[in-house]
Amino acid sequence: MKKSALLFAVILAACLGTVSCNGGPHPALPPSKLTERIFASQSASGTTIPGALVIIDGEYDTLGRGEVSAGTSPGLMAISPERSIVMVFDMATNKVDVVSTKSEAVTGVVQLPGSTTSMVAPLPSAGYVAVPSAPFSGGVSPGAVVAVNLTSPSVTAVISVPNAQTVVSNSTGTQVLAFSNDSDAVTVVSPLLLNSGSPVTVSVPGFDRPVYAVYSSDGSTAYVLNCGPQCGGTQASVQPLDVTTTPPTPGVPVPVAAATIGFLNGTTLYVAGTPPVNNACTGETTAATTCGRLSIVDTGSMTVTSTLVITDGYHNRIDLSMGGQLFIGSMDCTNIGNVNNVTGEVRGCLSIFNTLNNSVLIPSDNGDVTGLQSFSSREVEYVAEGGNLRVYDTLTDTLLENQYISTGTIIITGVITDVKAVDFF
Repeated sequence: MKKSALLFAVILAACLGTVSCNGGPHPALPPSKLTERIFASQSASGTTIPGALVIIDGEYDTLGRGEVSAGTSPGLMAISPERSIVMVFDMATNKVDVVSTKSEAVTGVVQLPGSTTSMVAPLPSAGYVAVPSAPFSGGVSPGAVVAVNLTSPSVTAVISVPNAQTVVSNSTGTQVLAFSNDSDAVTVVSPLLLNSGSPVTVSVPGFDRPVYAVYSSDGSTAYVLNCGPQCGGTQASVQPLDVTTTPPTPGVPVPVAAATIGFLNGTTLYVAGTPPVNNACTGETTAATTCGRLSIVDTGSMTVTSTLVITDGYHNRIDLSMGGQLFIGSMDCTNIGNVNNVTGEVRGCLSIFNTLNNSVLIPSDNGDVTGLQSFSSREVEYVAEGGNLRVYDTLTDTLLENQYISTGTIIITGVITDVKAVDFF
């Protein structure tokens, strides 16, 4: 009997440890005990509740147990490709909190020399932040790309890029493109040259107020979006940049209606923006007098195959869902009606383009779109709009309703700014 009891205790201990009773490895659960997690950055916004990263159960679209204390007013987030590290910008202090998704805790805090609206984490060890107001002495214009060590959180370099507004990285983190939307050049940053004595940046002219880029799948070409007249330039366009040459070589621009954000799916590039003229809402029944445009570009032939009407504003969020719905978000758009007091048309900054039937839907919601998150395992899209966290059913393009969520909204106190999937996407 004693030997049997001892054997049972040993087996039980093994089952509760690192080896499962089925004989395979038993992965350790994070503190929240969830296996399908989504982080939403929540700021207090006048309430007495401190800001945090709210942890959401992505299986049921419900609030999980616990949260991550990340600054006093967490907003913009960037997540590393393998989903192990999240950079969180604290809008109240201009700091970046580095969060481990394994421990669900802050591993370090980095002070920036100013505010940001753009950052990337191409590697779990390195991140890059655009800080347009970063000061320099000796008559050097303000603005920088700040390189951040994410392993031992600290600033590794402050690289001068006047009025740097946006950063985009290739998949390997060996090249970062910086955009200043008052310039007609693209700044190419080579992080591997830091501390080498060689120039870390090269300015490539020949553009028209470039503001963003999308890399090709092989990393050889960056499709640069020229904002043109929306940013004080001449002509909006998509312009290829061959990044395999030294210095990188601009190609021939392809004119589009407007261009501030893009998404590449295979050889199809979706480009959104709002032209300052020729921006009527033709074909839509709406009280809005100004509308944006979605241009579809075939990168194989570098031709525009279609242009559609979408909501207006400055478009800076775009994401493609598992079912082929392209979610396009903007800021400072024309808001119509009130989602909380529906008496007629309700319209905000979100457009949904169905890539399967080439139709556009404008959901009945208000406010800036500040975060989008699709998934590879579920037909839903998380949307941070107007400070709320909406969940859309991408099969119907309507707010999700089931036994766990009845209004399509995950109720969270405070203002939701951004959203990132941690365990699946």
